[in-house]
Amino acid sequence: MRTLVITQNVTLDGAVEMLDDWFDPSGEPDPEYLALTRQQDQEADACLLGRQTFEDFRGYWPLQSDDTTGITEYLDQVQKYVVSSTMTEPQWQNSTVLAGDPLEQVRALKDRPGQDIVCTGSITLVHALIAAGLVDEYRLFTYPAVQGRGRRLFPDGHAIPELRLLDARSFGSGVTYAAYRPA
Repeated sequence: MRTLVITQNVTLDGAVEMLDDWFDPSGEPDPEYLALTRQQDQEADACLLGRQTFEDFRGYWPLQSDDTTGITEYLDQVQKYVVSSTMTEPQWQNSTVLAGDPLEQVRALKDRPGQDIVCTGSITLVHALIAAGLVDEYRLFTYPAVQGRGRRLFPDGHAIPELRLLDARSFGSGVTYAAYRPA
């Protein structure tokens, strides 16, 4: 069974919804940060996104002609799955629309052979995956900013009694990384 990984950029106060300018995907990343994200990309052959995040990515990343991070190249080649009840044609190479019950669709994806499935952004979808117990790992990049508002990673009222730390690092930019697996 494949591993479903939630990868999120988050503020110190736990916001994953970007309402302020605390995260800039076009900024110059720390080399160690970039090495970690590239390693994670090599371990994943599927990217799972909600419709809004997919449309945001589709409207930004394919247009980046001077991207030195490798994100554009990765997103162009990786198999992308977009959960949507309204989209019929994704209009981005290597993209498939998952219609119907999204949780059943994700369970089926996890049962297929392959590498990690990474879900990023897509807060509504992430909340549904967490509530359904489908998440195998959380990879959190915490930015040294306090937004004071915005949706959080975990849905209100949801508890995970224990998470096991898999990895933790800090970068010169002040960003920290921690990976957890439900115990």
